Amino acid sequence: MSAHIEIATEASAELIDALGRLLPQLSSSSPPPTAAEVALIVADPGSVLFLARLDDEIVGSLTLVLYRIPTGLKAWIEDVVVDDAARGHGIGVALNEAALAEARRHGAKAVSLTSRPSREAANRLYQRIGFTARETNVYRFDFSD
Repeated sequence: MSAHIEIATEASAELIDALGRLLPQLSSSSPPPTAAEVALIVADPGSVLFLARLDDEIVGSLTLVLYRIPTGLKAWIEDVVVDDAARGHGIGVALNEAALAEARRHGAKAVSLTSRPSREAANRLYQRIGFTARETNVYRFDFSD
């Protein structure tokens, strides 16, 4: 049984429900997006939301972000999540390979991502696919509410 990868083209009730089920498995600090937010993501020309289906059910997602800056087209993979119950079917690899192919099709020279060290299985997967760790510092500025 293999996963089918597709690009989300509409903010359907099925997609909103799936993200509501999947994203808490990725982050407990960020609530799942609302229907309006999912519609914005799907409509954004700089974002590609990939979905993985197993037995016709959405069991994973990945967002590829493309943006142009003076040094060229940049591509980032964000919010990769595979349902705990669907792991072991190659879904993470399939999602990443689809995103890499899409980034290459758009002309990106490289694709970056970050992953918490505690996500050991995810980090092994990224290395197996061919991602390499970079010598860099990642900084973040948080806006207080």
